[in-house]
Amino acid sequence: MSADTTVAQAIRAATEVLGARTDTARLDAELLMAHALGVSRSDLFLRRMQDPSPTAFDELIARRAANEPLAYITGQTEFWGLALEVSGAVLVPRADSETLIEAALAAFGKQGPARILDLGTGSGCLLLAALSEWPEAEGIGIDRSAEALAVATRNARRLGLQAELIRADWHQPGWAEGLGRFDLILANPPYVEQDAELEPAVRDHEPAGALFAGPEGLDDYRVLIPQLPGLLAPDGVALVEIGYRQADPVAAIGAAAGLESQLHRDLADRPRALQFKISLGKGAATP
Repeated sequence: MSADTTVAQAIRAATEVLGARTDTARLDAELLMAHALGVSRSDLFLRRMQDPSPTAFDELIARRAANEPLAYITGQTEFWGLALEVSGAVLVPRADSETLIEAALAAFGKQGPARILDLGTGSGCLLLAALSEWPEAEGIGIDRSAEALAVATRNARRLGLQAELIRADWHQPGWAEGLGRFDLILANPPYVEQDAELEPAVRDHEPAGALFAGPEGLDDYRVLIPQLPGLLAPDGVALVEIGYRQADPVAAIGAAAGLESQLHRDLADRPRALQFKISLGKGAATP
């Protein structure tokens, strides 16, 4: 754009460019302009609309037009009211995943769990959301990606929340040795079918290892869920995110492992999480 283009004019032009790519073209353009200027969106509207458009804005719009997620461009997003750093090493936290935190609050109330384990922590969004509710709890997050753990570590430090973050892979024998048992386990494992049609922003930019789990999207559930009884305290609760068509097969995997399940739905009334507890009479398996 020309040097005399104002912020308001640049936002209008960018909205037209992005209109074919996203249903939130105007909002995306405003947020990217605020990011380019280093101001809040409210400050953008109140004080900066007639300022010259920064040259960096054009590159940001080009990245968004190439389907890069807005959160990766700005390097941040919000989850459960927490401002989180994100990068291409982690999934972008979705509001649907807040269903797990809502279910945890319903299960534990103000007293809260003493020990929390987040399996596949990524950005740390689930673990840090839980610790923001129960800051006295011991929180441990695991991930097989060192890059993801670095992001989660920075988020924990920035928020002033105490979390132990460990590199581990639940596919590997002995990964849970020494972890002990937990009152609350949170997990958002890979659950997308290998040939699923995804939006380009997801397919081309988000980490495939955190998305795909075999032809039915069930491979990680088959590995992880049978290990939950060895990680749960006797009255513990595990909350596992699922795809909207996966409630029955994932519940069946849990039942075969001696776990009772309860379905939780998201705000759009879609199946979103299964709550697992050790079935009465089964007892807790030895880790």
